[in-house]
Amino acid sequence: QVQLVESGGGSVQAGGSLRLSCAASGRTFSNYAMGWFRQPPGKERGLVAAISQRGSNTYYADSVKGRFSISRDNAENTVYLQMNSLKPEDTAVYYCAATRPYYTGTLYSTSNYVSWGQGTQVTVSS
Repeated sequence: QVQLVESGGGSVQAGGSLRLSCAASGRTFSNYAMGWFRQPPGKERGLVAAISQRGSNTYYADSVKGRFSISRDNAENTVYLQMNSLKPEDTAVYYCAATRPYYTGTLYSTSNYVSWGQGTQVTVSS
């Protein structure tokens, strides 16, 4: 399995921006579809955005469409989440996740992912 380390979280005022990064190591990064999930306090973990192995397909939760953008750099073994126009309801722990290699199924559920980072806190104040 691939090992994942997130960075870039922090505190920001509403309307601000943050860019999360997830560095992968251990396997061929381009074989893995990747996702960003978040878990607000007291709530379940849910998909924020996902990207296919080559980056040709992306998926977003309705709540972040038009504000967040997922991308990946397979040469740098990194996936990014650019978050703009942040809202207080975006406050959560954000997790990076990887599917099994060569996976081509749906990317919406946590059950489709086999490797997880440790998470990074994002706090948006009003």
